[in-house]
Amino acid sequence: MSPQQTPFSRRAGHYLSNLAIVALIRLALLLPYDTRVRFVGWVVQHVIGPVAGYRTRALSNLALIMPETPETERQQIAARCLNNVGRTFIENYSSRDFPARLADNDLEGPGVDALEKAHKENRPVVLVTGHYGNYEAVRAALVARGYRIGGLYRNMANPYFNAHYVRTMEAFGGPVFPKGRRGTAGFVRHLKDGGQLVLLFDQHVYDGTTLEFLGEPAKTALSAAELSLRYNAELIPFYGIRQEDGLTFRTLLEAPVEHSTPEQMTQHLNDSLAAHIRKDPAQWFWVHRRWRVA
Repeated sequence: MSPQQTPFSRRAGHYLSNLAIVALIRLALLLPYDTRVRFVGWVVQHVIGPVAGYRTRALSNLALIMPETPETERQQIAARCLNNVGRTFIENYSSRDFPARLADNDLEGPGVDALEKAHKENRPVVLVTGHYGNYEAVRAALVARGYRIGGLYRNMANPYFNAHYVRTMEAFGGPVFPKGRRGTAGFVRHLKDGGQLVLLFDQHVYDGTTLEFLGEPAKTALSAAELSLRYNAELIPFYGIRQEDGLTFRTLLEAPVEHSTPEQMTQHLNDSLAAHIRKDPAQWFWVHRRWRVA
């Protein structure tokens, strides 16, 4: 539905909510970086998360996946999750400071050598992660090393917010492509030219394949694995893992996923992300509707 076709009340709601978001961003960007990140983390944890229903959704997801965990502990995980969501949001809008801080970050894991080898041989790479820690941390570190890391994104429902959201992704370096027909030609060319593409795969997809995620069936997109097979690309899981200080990251690239079937490869990705979530559940975005029935 185009903006012109959207009912006036919804357009007005989108416009006003975007004004509030932009005001928060502009206020936060006036603050020193460390204070900025802590401030927006606090605002999302204590104000936006509860008001918008994100805290309730996170607690519902946690109760589904971790029913034996005491409720007080689940509440602590939800609070830390919201704080991480806020920190991630303003880090990604800190288009100068955040990439600069990641420029010299050490890259860890067997996927680093695999990525370098593919790059030298001009072979494509599909880099895959979830909404864990800050998913842009690794892309920022790789762009600083000269990689042109393309991004594939889903348009936000709010068109006013979406316009500047896309600009923040472009500011990190490397092309970005919207999901759907319009973006397909661009990211296909990028891969065929031996480029690298980042995908996030851990949200509910209505027409996705049902796979296991954290012990429950979850509709999951197979697109990362399908692209890897179609273009003979390495499929490398990666994670920007927030450290205890709340401001720095481990930037980890895991071993490439062995080519098999899209379902087997994607289940491997689910299992990889699930292992990280079990280590530190508060770093994952429990606010998503991951286990929808339909």
